[in-house]
Amino acid sequence: MARKETIKIVEEKQRRVEGQTQTEFEVEFIRKPMVVKLKKLNENAVIPKYAHDTDAGLDLTATSLELDQKNENYIYGTGIALEIPEGYVGLIYPRSSNRKTNCYMTNHVGVIDAGYRGEIMLSFKDRNNHPEMGKEPYKVGDRIGQLIIVPYPKIEFMEVDSLEESERGANGHGSTGN
Repeated sequence: MARKETIKIVEEKQRRVEGQTQTEFEVEFIRKPMVVKLKKLNENAVIPKYAHDTDAGLDLTATSLELDQKNENYIYGTGIALEIPEGYVGLIYPRSSNRKTNCYMTNHVGVIDAGYRGEIMLSFKDRNNHPEMGKEPYKVGDRIGQLIIVPYPKIEFMEVDSLEESERGANGHGSTGN
């Protein structure tokens, strides 16, 4: 899906150049929202929304909570499924308020592929590895994560015998200092 913008003409000027009249426009681009289909899977599902107009992430709200004893995770359902357009990916991040809890999102960034149509779910692990109901980081009804939908390039790898030199080279973990 191509990015859609509307142009608003802010100012129009005409001037003569080499005997011809040229019109110049000062324009402002107005971004239109991308439409993503959403299905509510239960009556408590909350459509993700921005807390502020300038936010990148849409808040996700918990509609269910399960305790996965085997993997020691809290699993939250959002009650929503999405149809993300081809060429885009949904990325799930923890909210900044997660720092106030003793838990972390298990995969740190969730990836929702365009072909996935199931419920959006988030898993959190207790840092002490002893999750129990009553000590969960969020309650049902709380905002538990953020969704960002972004375009991504289609990658094709080309195997080569060598790579171009760079300033960093092969210096890895910790090579730039603390």
